[in-house]
Amino acid sequence: MLSVIPDVDIIIPYVVHRGPFHSAIMASIVFIPIFALYHKNALPYFTALIQHSLLSDYIAGGKVQLLWPITQQTFGLELSIKSPANITIEWLSFLTAIFIMIKTKDAYSLLQPNNSNLILAIPTFLAFPLEVPTPLIPPHIIFLILFLASLSIDLKTIIYKGLKKNFRLCKSIAK
Repeated sequence: MLSVIPDVDIIIPYVVHRGPFHSAIMASIVFIPIFALYHKNALPYFTALIQHSLLSDYIAGGKVQLLWPITQQTFGLELSIKSPANITIEWLSFLTAIFIMIKTKDAYSLLQPNNSNLILAIPTFLAFPLEVPTPLIPPHIIFLILFLASLSIDLKTIIYKGLKKNFRLCKSIAK
C-alpha cells in the first residue's frame, strides 16, 4: 500500500505529479520517526514507499523531483513504457513483489479487513495505467484483482459494521 502513496499527488490540486510526493528526501524525512520507533523493521515499508519513485517513475516516467526540496530539478531515464528494458524491469518487480507478499504473508493480510487497505483506491480508480503494453497486462490485471478484492472486503466490513450499529440503535430505541 505504501508504494502507491506518492501518487496521491494526482488528486491534490496545484501539486505537480512526480514532484514533492515523489521526493526521496521527503520520504526519508517522513520515515525518521518510524525508523526511530521500529528500527530495521521499518526498512521493508520504507523500501516499498521509495521504490515507486526510484524504480517505477525514475525509469519509465522520468522527470521526477527526487531531491525536492533541495532542488526542483527532475531526474529520470525516460524509457518508453513499451521498451523491452522497461517491460523486463516491470516483470521482475512484479515477480519480486508477489514473492515477497507470499513469503511475508502480506498477501493474506491484504485480504483481511483493514481500513488502511482503502488507500488502494488511489491506484485502482485514480491512477491505474490504462495504456500499458500487451506484455504488462497480466501483472496489472493481477494487481487490479488483488486491490479490488481488498477494497471489497474492507467496504463489506464497513457496511456490515454500520448496519450492525444502526440495528443496535433501532433495537435500543424500540425498547
